[in-house]
Amino acid sequence: MLQVRRDAEIYRAEGGWFTARWHFSFDRYRDPENMGWGPLRVFNDDRLVPGAVWPLHPHRDIEGLTYVVEGTFRHEDDQGGDGVLPAGSVQRMTLGSGAWHSEQNASETEPMRFIQMWILPNERGLPPSLEQKVFTQDDRTDRLLEVFSPDGGDSVMVHRDVWVHVARLTPGTEVKHGFEGGRGAYLYVIEGSATVNDETLGTGDAAKIRDEAALRLSTEATTELILVDVPLD
Repeated sequence: MLQVRRDAEIYRAEGGWFTARWHFSFDRYRDPENMGWGPLRVFNDDRLVPGAVWPLHPHRDIEGLTYVVEGTFRHEDDQGGDGVLPAGSVQRMTLGSGAWHSEQNASETEPMRFIQMWILPNERGLPPSLEQKVFTQDDRTDRLLEVFSPDGGDSVMVHRDVWVHVARLTPGTEVKHGFEGGRGAYLYVIEGSATVNDETLGTGDAAKIRDEAALRLSTEATTELILVDVPLD
């Protein structure tokens, strides 16, 4: 089952120095039909104007996952963590027992875009920590590149049985993703269009996926997408 959410249906937030698409209830957006998907509680597509700084703010008991789509992302937190990440990079901040962090556009001339996800961790009160990795466009071209997993290794470790993949598919490419029992996914087309099993998704479209043994993803145009594989039982 694919429950498609078209771009026009997803909440848009405007803040002057930022614009955002909030896929699940967040801040002033409240929608009882969209409170998350499995342990995926927040999925935001954020854009910051040049030089913008999201001020330090606190969270706790979430795994904050970031995927840099465009521009240069800068991080700051009250645990001594920092970093400047180019497009294609990922970051996990464990905000377990509580921490303050800030998302920033490191460029004074170019806009920046990032996707931020909140995952509910497998236990509360984890010590705050930060992990970041740089991936290139080549790394994700014509494949589903694993960027977050509970195993770590070549990907960034997340404290939950969640896998996140990103892809840049060129015309004529088809990739597949299988599911174990009781699992599903949240799929988002960042740019382009893709045929997902028998459904066509365009730029900004998303799909909640459950009760599927596998996904077949194909495209006739260069397409960027992200797939979050989560437990649903």
